[in-house]
Amino acid sequence: MTATDLDRPAATPHLTAAVERWSARLLPQWALSLIIRVAIAAPFFLSGRTKVDGLLHIADGTYMLFADEYRVPLIPSDIAAHLATYSEHLFPILIVVGLLTRVSALALLGMTLVIEVFVYPLGWPTHLLWAALLLYLIRFGAGPVSLDRLLKWP
Repeated sequence: MTATDLDRPAATPHLTAAVERWSARLLPQWALSLIIRVAIAAPFFLSGRTKVDGLLHIADGTYMLFADEYRVPLIPSDIAAHLATYSEHLFPILIVVGLLTRVSALALLGMTLVIEVFVYPLGWPTHLLWAALLLYLIRFGAGPVSLDRLLKWP
């Protein structure tokens, strides 16, 4: 008995095989990976865009937001504002193009945990969804259509 045997229900092997065949035809691995990458990059990138004026000039309101509302411990609010803003721009772009995907997903997972624990603890349903998508990317990588694959990076 193999590990994959344990993952499949014994009662419906034919149904399981049929579902797997059809799902692979309807949604190939490259498409699923790309959808997941765009889905998780979007909320972070759009959040980053709200923190800047112009290209990457951090807005005054961002500094006030980090000083008054977010109050992340151990990091001064102005440094946290810079780290979050640049991270929310850089890592989503890397994830969408599939470059350094696992490292970028790990960085955004860390950011998600900080947001959940210190900033918006009642946002756990959204944060759990983000974590699931990021964990998928950490585990499986960017998929076949990515710069990681083109460069033969893990």
